[in-house]
Formats: sequence, C-alpha cells, structure tokens
Amino acid sequence: MTDPAQPPIRPAIPADRPLLGDVWLRAWRATFDFPPSHPDDDVRRWLAEEMAPNHEVWVATDPADDARVIGFIALSATEVDQLYIDPVFIGHGIGRRLIDIAKTERPDGLELWCFQANTRARRFYERNGFVATFFGDGASNQERQPDIRYAWRPPA
Repeated sequence: MTDPAQPPIRPAIPADRPLLGDVWLRAWRATFDFPPSHPDDDVRRWLAEEMAPNHEVWVATDPADDARVIGFIALSATEVDQLYIDPVFIGHGIGRRLIDIAKTERPDGLELWCFQANTRARRFYERNGFVATFFGDGASNQERQPDIRYAWRPPA
C-alpha cells in the first residue's frame, strides 16, 4: 500500500512528457546562478520529444493530482541522464526513491554527470553510494561549467 504522504512514483506515460520541461526549468533556476544553454521552449521540446521517448523515465506525481509531475529520473542503459525535482518538493525523499528505482532497474551499476557547483546534488549522490571518478573543467559540456562524473557500483 502506498503511503499517502509520499508522492506516487510510476513509469512515465506519453501524457507526462510535456510536463518534464517545467519541472526541469524550475529546478534549474532554483539551483544555478547561470542560465541553461538553450531557451526554455527548446528545453521543453527536447525533453518531451527527444529525451523522454529514448529513455526509461519514471515520474513522481503530486499526491493530490496524479497528472501533475513533480520530479523525474531518466535512465539510459548505463546512466542517470536526468534527475530533477520541483524545488517545492526537495527534501521529501523523492530523489532517494527515484535513485533506488534506478539502482533496481540497473543493478550492474550507474554513472552520471553533475555540475561541481551543485553541492546539494553532490552530497545527495555521495550519500546514496555514488563515488566521484572524474573532475572536468567544463570544456565538454554546453554550459561550460566544471563538472563531476559519478559512478555507483553494487556491493560485491
């Protein structure tokens, strides 16, 4: 039985795709003091039309309205490609639950990129068993921000 205080998490459906961009943009703006490298409408279109159809996406929804996406994770074969939570819901355990799903879905391990400036996300990933494997200078990302490559491997 689902805890009514916890937002439900489920695999994304096509109707969720247009909602991902607003979550992404709200989370970005609450986290970074630099803008995304693309205009808002391009971010929304890319998430809905290119990223979501080509990834395994799980969404957290508002307990009062299952049609309202409040967080999501997008998985490729070996990576967490996207993990964003609406800032209003940060600290409610949604990210941990989404990472737990990712670990279950990818039991051989996961990798991800994180901006060095995102200290909250860095602490979160490290608390959840991810280890920094590479520190970049930002030359390889569109935002030109220093980044970190993280990896999680299951216990031996």
